[in-house]
Amino acid sequence: MAKIVGVCISDRKGIPKKNIGSAYLERDCGIKEDAHSGSGHRQISLLAKESIDKFVIQNLPMGHTPSAIGLGSFAENLTTEGIDLKNLAIGTELKVGETVRLRITQIGKDCHTKCAIFRKIGDCVMPLEGVFAEVVQSGTIKVGDEIIVE
Repeated sequence: MAKIVGVCISDRKGIPKKNIGSAYLERDCGIKEDAHSGSGHRQISLLAKESIDKFVIQNLPMGHTPSAIGLGSFAENLTTEGIDLKNLAIGTELKVGETVRLRITQIGKDCHTKCAIFRKIGDCVMPLEGVFAEVVQSGTIKVGDEIIVE
């Protein structure tokens, strides 16, 4: 079963996000309390825990412990488990929890300004495996909610 393992926000761009456990996702906006909310095609960012784990194994420099990289470290709003996000097609819709619907709008991104994790570690997984979506249907989501590809 694919599920949400982290629901993360930050008050500024370019910094790690904090896992808050649950949030209200507003249609055509994202999470209002998050620095990245607003109109456009990148209202919500998603990253698979599997991508984070692989990144840690392949890229963690000497002297850093894996526990230093946690949910939200890559500035993702939703950390997922059990779904291959990076291979979803643009336009794919996801049902999250009871009511939320997301539509995939972008896979990967150009990283024009280096984020906090890049400055700390020297690399970042979001440009290759991060996924962006727009909120099609509002609702509250929480850690443990199931994700269904529709």
